[in-house]
This record gives sequence, structure tokens and C-alpha cells, in this order.
Amino acid sequence: MDMISIIFILYLFFLIFVGIWTFKLNKTQEDYLLAGRRLGPWVTAFSERASGESAWLILALPGAAIAVGLGQVWTVIGITVGIIASWFLIAEKLRIETEKYHALTIPEYLHRRYEDNSNIIRLFSALIIAFFFAFYVSAQFHASGKVLKTLFDIDAVTGISIGAAVIILYTLMGGFFAVAWTDLLQGILMIGTLIILPIAGFIELQSSQVTIAQSLAQAGPTHSSFTMGKDGFAGLAVILGGLSWGLGYVGQPHLLIRFMAIKNPSDIKKARTIAILWALPGITGAFLIGLVALNYFGAEYFTQIDVEQAMPLLAQNLLPAIVAGLFISGAVAAMMSTADSQLLVSTSAVTEDFIHQYLGIEMSNKKWVTLSRITIVILGLLAYAIAIMSEIQGKNIFGVVSYAWSGLGSAFGPALVLTLWWKKTTRNGIIAGLLTGFFTTVIWANVDVLQSAVTERLVSFVLAFIAVIVFSFLEKKK
Repeated sequence: MDMISIIFILYLFFLIFVGIWTFKLNKTQEDYLLAGRRLGPWVTAFSERASGESAWLILALPGAAIAVGLGQVWTVIGITVGIIASWFLIAEKLRIETEKYHALTIPEYLHRRYEDNSNIIRLFSALIIAFFFAFYVSAQFHASGKVLKTLFDIDAVTGISIGAAVIILYTLMGGFFAVAWTDLLQGILMIGTLIILPIAGFIELQSSQVTIAQSLAQAGPTHSSFTMGKDGFAGLAVILGGLSWGLGYVGQPHLLIRFMAIKNPSDIKKARTIAILWALPGITGAFLIGLVALNYFGAEYFTQIDVEQAMPLLAQNLLPAIVAGLFISGAVAAMMSTADSQLLVSTSAVTEDFIHQYLGIEMSNKKWVTLSRITIVILGLLAYAIAIMSEIQGKNIFGVVSYAWSGLGSAFGPALVLTLWWKKTTRNGIIAGLLTGFFTTVIWANVDVLQSAVTERLVSFVLAFIAVIVFSFLEKKK
């Protein structure tokens, strides 16, 4: 067993240890789901970034840069702007509001904010979260299979099984305490990977006879174009499609709970600065890893190898074994830090919003925590099954994440932004926004003609935003 493998295995054992260590800290449902609202600014910022930029950033974005070329620049810009917007528009106001209404989840906050005695907001919100997070978590499990396949030369299904088992185990035991503190380390490893690996690549390529510009030209006629070789409306659609990734940041429940869990609203400013300073080099670095890998290996290499394996392959070839082991662990960290958060948010939707609040069932704190742990196992196994199906069907991480990102971002993003910033928002407006975001994503993503014209990430968000405003006006008029 080589050094890279040893470091990776030690890292997995460390995660399980953290889960065991934080097991005793979870005495109430608030402890298990929000770490008792006791997180400091550094843990909050790194946890938000680590869970926000999952395997999609470490594996899928470099792979997209290889497959598409400079057309992915707009995605980098969109993501960066979206991160900044979520911290300025949502973070502080949401932290204050959710404590004011004694809400542990986003569905519970919207329910209490609009005094929804029918429980429709709570029910629809919980169903939307559970549905899309099943796909989102499956993408992280699928990604773990790709990394383990590269590292240990095992089949993807076995890799998916190992990654899923570790993630479910430490999330099950430690709850949000384990998730947040492991995210701090995972965020450090991720930013190290995203900064050092492309720099090492550029140093190595100094002696290369082929420049990045030349390798892009050799990869295909559209790789050197910022619009993928398209003009007019088609070119505009490429730009808007990339930028639209930023819209989803204001509505991702697994990121929003970080804002809700910070100890003091006054800590938001410091946490915001840390998160933005992480994002600027981090997002750009992921894109550059793809370009460096394309230049280093050559376009022909990726006709036989999955482009989403570029990052671990590059680390193995360019870096010392110890550093490569840490950075490949960072890649798996990206998947785990997102999957564990999403499992917790899905669990809160089922246990707190549906079973506790919607069905009105009462239990002791100890029983609620136990039920939450059982729910994590059930939801984790569902996501595991979807990941296995995605591997068999040959689906990529990029597409699955885009689908889930669009559904969650468009259902909750417009509703939350307008709730926090527009006083005329009403209960009917929120319900209309939730349903519009959900159904538009599901329909648009599954109709090839519509998706080829404009991405569902843009259309569903805009239509949901309009729906909240229109139905709020109609309710006020009545």
C-alpha cells in the first residue's frame, strides 16, 4: 500500500473519530440539527464553503473545463457572485429572523413567519427538500466512487459503497457538531488543493512545448471560445447558463443552516469576509485545474479516461505522495462535507417539519435524536441506490448536481430573498414560488428542446421570483 492510500485511510478513520467524539454533545434536537447555535465565525465560514462546493467543484468543474474549455468561465463568475450575494442578502437577516421565530429549519421559519395554519408551506417545503437532496447526496456518493476508483483501482460501485458508509456513519453519530467541525478541516484541505495544485501544474508546464492556448485549440474548435463557438441568442444562452449557477446560492438549505447556526449575528461580517476570501481563489483554482490537466495529459488522453477524474490523476502525477494523499483526501472531503449537510437537512425536513410539526407527534429530546439518526440511515440508503443507478446509466456528476441545485435554489431562493427584503410578500406568494420553482425545474430539465434553449437553473428561478410577487399582489388585492 503506497503513502497516498495510507494517508487517505487515516483521514477516513479521523472522520469516524470526530463522529464518536461529538456523539455525547447532542442532547436536544437543536444540538443535533444546528449545533445549539454555538458556531464561531471561522467554523461557520469554512463549513459553509466546504459544504457549498462539493465534489462538483473538485471533480465536475475541472472536468467541465476539459470538456468545454473557456465557455466555463461564466460558471466561475456566476458562482463567485452568487456566494457574495448570499452572504450579503441572506446571512445576517436569516440568523436574526430564525431565532426570533424559534425556527430550527427553513420550512419551519416560513411556516411561522406567515402563520400558515394549513401547514401547506411546511409540507411542500419538506417534500421539495427530501426529493432534490436524494439526488444531490447521490452525486456525492457517486463522486466518491470515482476518486476511490482512481486511487485504489477498484470498481466504482465498491467505491460508492465505501464512501456512502463512512459519510452515513459519522453524520449519524455526531450530527451538526461533527459536520461543522470536520468541515473546518475539509475546507482547509480543499482550498489547499484548489490553490497549490494549479500552481504546481503551471510550474511543471513551463518546460512543455505546448501552451494552454494551443491545447485548447487542439481539444476542439469551440474550446477557445467564451461562448462555445455560438453566436447570437445561442451565445447569450451559454453566458446566462454559466452565470445562472450563482442564483441557487440564496436558496440552498444546507448552506442556509450555517447562517442560522452562527453564535451571534455580529459574527456574520467576519465570517462573510473569510468565506469570500476562500471563494475567490478556490473557484478560479478549480477551473484552472481543468485547463492544466488538459495541457498536461493532452486532449486524446481524455477520450479514454473520465474527465471528472482529472483532479486526483493530476495530484498523483505532480505532487509528492504525502501532499497528493492530503489533497485527494480533500477531494473526498468536498463530497463528504456536502453529503453530510444534506443528509442532516433532509432529516430535519422529515423529522422536525413533517413528523413533529405537520403530524403533531410529540416525543422526548432523546427519542427525537434517535429518530433523526434512523432517518439519516434511510435517506442515505435511498441516495446510495440513486448513485448506483447513475453509475450504471453513465450519468455525470455535473448534470445531477445542476438538477438538484436548480430545484432547491429556485424553490427557496426567491421565497427567502423576498421574505427578508420585501414586506409585501404573503403566504400565497410563498406557496406559489415553492411550487413554481419545483415544477419548472422538473419539467424543464426533462424536456430536451427546452433545456437546449435555456438552462432550467435560470428559467425556474426567474419564474418562481415572478410567481411570489404576482400571487402576493393578488392576495393583498383581495
